[in-house]
Amino acid sequence: MSTKQSKPADGPNPEELEPPHETATSETDQAGAQTTDSAMAPLTPHQIEELKTKAAKADEHWERLLRTAADLENFKKRAARERQEATRFANASLLEKLIPALDNFDMALAAANNAEGNTVESLKTGIAMIHTQLKSALAEAGLEEINAQDQPFDPNLHEAVSQEESEDVPEGHVVRQLRKGYRLRERLLRPASVIVARKPAA
Repeated sequence: MSTKQSKPADGPNPEELEPPHETATSETDQAGAQTTDSAMAPLTPHQIEELKTKAAKADEHWERLLRTAADLENFKKRAARERQEATRFANASLLEKLIPALDNFDMALAAANNAEGNTVESLKTGIAMIHTQLKSALAEAGLEEINAQDQPFDPNLHEAVSQEESEDVPEGHVVRQLRKGYRLRERLLRPASVIVARKPAA
């Protein structure tokens, strides 16, 4: 009995099949080759001039940036030096106004030591001149006295040391100023020390 080999039914021969991606790979290689050829194409004279112009502008901007950075650094150093100088000599103008008062102090002391008569009166006159000159110099610098006498008590300007019964001064007003207060323009330097009036006990 003869045995016949079964033949695959209606199926293609594997040897006759072509690789499935061969065509796609060939197309991709062709596209890559075209792209490479396009990228390696020589530049036109116009494109070369544009690149040279852009490179020149980039160099110009870089140099300008370096100069600006150097100018800024120099400005910072100069500002720091000026700030240090201003701090060190901030009181120069005030001290120039106080030097004449020192001169008058020296002259008053010399007159008191050498005078034979009217020593007290000469000393009082010299001290009064110095006091006036000193107050004038400080006022020009912005120092202002706080006169609290007979004024309503103000906790922003006055410091109450105690209270005192008074029939002449209204309650809550300053009976007596013990020490003057001072402020530099709008800033309080020292409050005035005061005694505040209160009604006498019944």
